[in-house]
Amino acid sequence: MNRCNIWREMKALCEKAGISPQKVFPHNLRHLFARTFYSTEHDIAKLADVLGHSNINTTRIYIITTGAEHRQKINNLHLIL
Repeated sequence: MNRCNIWREMKALCEKAGISPQKVFPHNLRHLFARTFYSTEHDIAKLADVLGHSNINTTRIYIITTGAEHRQKINNLHLIL
């Protein structure tokens, strides 16, 4: 299966799911995989290997968290009254 086939299948799934096809790209799937893998393994070196990155800084781009995610984690610590 090549990139064009994946692209076509993803766009077809968008229509069935009621999602705008302009928001879905094969690379988004790669980002979702990376974030999901990292959330279970917590091993950026292993993730870099799986994604084929020679530099871990490239891999970091896939797992950067937002300010809202940071706030939620801090709130979950229950250290601030």
